[in-house]
Amino acid sequence: MPSPRNGTDGGLRSVLAALDLLDCFASADELGVSEIARRLGLAKSTVHRLLTTLCARGLAEKNPHTSRYRLGFRLYELGQLAISRFELRQAALPLLEELRERTGCTIHLAIPDGADIVYVERLQTLRGMRLMTNVSRRLPAHCTSSGKAIAAFDPAVAQARRAAGFPQLTSCSIRSAADYDRELEAVRRTGYAVNHDEALVGLSSVAAPVRDHEGRARAAISLVGLSREIESAIERNARLAQAAANKLARTLCL
Repeated sequence: MPSPRNGTDGGLRSVLAALDLLDCFASADELGVSEIARRLGLAKSTVHRLLTTLCARGLAEKNPHTSRYRLGFRLYELGQLAISRFELRQAALPLLEELRERTGCTIHLAIPDGADIVYVERLQTLRGMRLMTNVSRRLPAHCTSSGKAIAAFDPAVAQARRAAGFPQLTSCSIRSAADYDRELEAVRRTGYAVNHDEALVGLSSVAAPVRDHEGRARAAISLVGLSREIESAIERNARLAQAAANKLARTLCL
């Protein structure tokens, strides 16, 4: 009979395996048992058992048409609850809505997480085609204007990105630490960051950092649109993003 300690360790391993399994869906809408097993290095029987448990709690669900698995609605509910309690998002939302009304752009609010940025709010444009609907809410910091705006004023984020490297999302993505450092220096000079087709070809953006009283970036606000539209009005869009970011910092007393 296993000791209580071994039983506890086994339970912890199961929890960690379930969390790793859920993380697999960050880059895929649906996955089959075999693919998850390959990604995690687990037996298919183990993956099937984990999925059965997650499905029972609403954290995952099986698509009856494809027999593949996807995230469950319960995760969406929990995520929305967490976001609704997120002070930064609550304070920013009126400013983001005003910015969308004035520019017609898709508006993002992003925060840093290691070498990446995470979009905690995305307000889609009210005119024309919806943008970035299939783009992850987590992206490498060097491929986005928000990531560059934050990294320019947060050395920890910049260093984390250098250590993690510079994966290429498009042919326009930053490729080296030297290019990255030059870009961040330009952001520090101007107070805003620009992304030209670096995360998705055809889309560009302008972002401004939300900085605390010590000057460290805590978040960033960005305007996203078709490249030809963003690039024809970079300075105007930058001023609007900066005004919104500065107002948010004052609202939060950062």
